[in-house]
Amino acid sequence: MVSMDEDGARRLAQDRDDAELMFQGVARQAELVRAGKTTSRALVEAALRRIARTDPVLGAFRVVLAEQALAEADARDAAEPTGPLHGVPIAVKDELDVAGQVTTFGGAANRTPVAADCEAVRRLRAAGAVVIGKTTMPEFGQWPFTESAAHGHTRNPWDTTRTPGGSSGGSAAAVAAGLVGAALGGDGGGSIRIPAACCGLFGLKPQRGRVSTAPNPHLWYALGTVGPLTRSVGDAALLYDVLAGTTPTDRWSARPAATGWVEALETPPGRLRIGYSAKSAVPGVRPHPEHVGAVLESVRALRELGHDVREVDPRYPDATAPFAAQFCGGVRAEADAVDRPDLLERRTRRTLALARLVPESAVERGIRAGERLAERADRMFTTMDLLLTPVVPERPRPVGALDGAGLLTALARSRPMVAYTALWNVTGHPAASVPAGLAEDGLPLAVQLVGRRDDEVTVLRVAAQLEEVRPWAQRRPRPPSA
Repeated sequence: MVSMDEDGARRLAQDRDDAELMFQGVARQAELVRAGKTTSRALVEAALRRIARTDPVLGAFRVVLAEQALAEADARDAAEPTGPLHGVPIAVKDELDVAGQVTTFGGAANRTPVAADCEAVRRLRAAGAVVIGKTTMPEFGQWPFTESAAHGHTRNPWDTTRTPGGSSGGSAAAVAAGLVGAALGGDGGGSIRIPAACCGLFGLKPQRGRVSTAPNPHLWYALGTVGPLTRSVGDAALLYDVLAGTTPTDRWSARPAATGWVEALETPPGRLRIGYSAKSAVPGVRPHPEHVGAVLESVRALRELGHDVREVDPRYPDATAPFAAQFCGGVRAEADAVDRPDLLERRTRRTLALARLVPESAVERGIRAGERLAERADRMFTTMDLLLTPVVPERPRPVGALDGAGLLTALARSRPMVAYTALWNVTGHPAASVPAGLAEDGLPLAVQLVGRRDDEVTVLRVAAQLEEVRPWAQRRPRPPSA
């Protein structure tokens, strides 16, 4: 007969083993599977145990596909490894189609399962990944807080009284807590970078048109991009090698990269001109002193790495009008496709009332205005190779930022959170949230690296240098068990 002490010790050992596997990251997990040191089923079972213990508190998953994922893992184990993600469990934000599942967009108004994977998920599976579940988001990704009437609050693994950010907050919480090694998100105004910053992850918003949005021609028109949240730059590069590319149905397509993304990391970036500024693109928004400190600490590190780093005064163009037009058009397009519009959140219905006043012609004018702003932003990069800024001005808010908030209050609370990020969605430039240690409150700090159009490679290379001198992936939160 097994004593309670023995049973507890066994569970503790299992917890440690599971954590060790899941915090490895996707590149290492795939390597372990290829080497026969673990199996896809073992990885999926470890992920499922960690989800069962932790997610009732975090609320990172909208649905966990346990049986399907185990069956998929068994199929991977029965086959020869072919793709770079063979056997690795990955989560997917709930605005992306997964065959047989409802794409809820964070709400309750959609009820019909989709027939096929979206292109990004198809590419993950083709590379050998196992889809383990769909992650939470605010309704239609409107807010930088992952909270909804349908699915409740998602919490930050570093401090469960705080938000993980949004709108890809479920994906960020799942990766930060070691429930999966990586998760797909989407970024229409900062929705990859903001939760990456709040949760201590690497999150790159790629160049517009880098990753397919098919079957949809766009994600919030020119604003939205699809991409992963990971614990390391190398994992992000691996995933972008898998995800990069578009289809004939995509409205935008980026210039093809000259080399593979993982391969690109093997070449140092050389001495670069890097401008830095704590100035916000939104007038009146000032950064928290610790966020300014994170920028200055990164400046010191970059100078020690040999870069020419100088303070600049960016003349940010005003992106309010083109962003607002595309935001309204994007929410309207997604809301028009749901099964039960009567089940949309009250706040979303207010957004739609406003959006219906914005004709399609105004959305198209907003896209053209964004292209003109992109040309203006390009001028910044004639004298520098990268721009370094904060990601967000505020520390992560307490959970419940949207509780009882109408549209105007939600907009007011969201406005500061996108002050450094949304401009780059309007212009399409690549931009990444790079971890920069922990603040006094015990939550992560981050900085943003912005690159020239189509130049994600330089962003990745410099982020990898920063990762090497301050290896943030070794830091792990201790999320509570249910």
